[in-house]
Amino acid sequence: MPTPNPDALHFLQTRRSRPAKTLTTPVPDRDTLTELLTVASRAPDHGMLEPWRFIVIEKPAMAHLADIAEARGTALALDAEQIQKGRGQFDQGDLAVVVVEVQKPSPKIPPLEQTYAVGGVCLSLVNAALASGWGANWLSGWVSHDRAFMTEAFGLAEHERIAGIIHIGTETSAPPERGRPDITAITTWQ
Repeated sequence: MPTPNPDALHFLQTRRSRPAKTLTTPVPDRDTLTELLTVASRAPDHGMLEPWRFIVIEKPAMAHLADIAEARGTALALDAEQIQKGRGQFDQGDLAVVVVEVQKPSPKIPPLEQTYAVGGVCLSLVNAALASGWGANWLSGWVSHDRAFMTEAFGLAEHERIAGIIHIGTETSAPPERGRPDITAITTWQ
């Protein structure tokens, strides 16, 4: 019989991402963030390919990224609300980690399994930050899917893409609980 960890289970039962717009300073220092990234990298990784890398965005870089997002939104003829949403996460951000999916050639591990591993890293980073007392939020949005933004903002290669932009900081308010799935409605037993 495995040894239960009730504290960890309670954390997972009650964890709640914090909206990025409610996060402020202070943010984790480099040593603390390195520890969080180390924890996130313990996500399941079939084949030990490590199909991810991190780009840390600190406050001084946020304004430049906001400008790139706005220019890309304009070039894509997005409406003002979409442009503001793409720009806003950088205008309001103090610290974020871009989790970059880096597909690795493998005869055994299909690309989709590598994508799953990178998603696990994103969630593990959010959970590590929350468990450490920080607020955290996993964002994506159109900027994360726009190849020109990825290239100009972060220099991503063609085989790389943004899996998530994880904002981390001090929460200013706890969000209300939200509805959760009805497990009996989405579970089949065989």
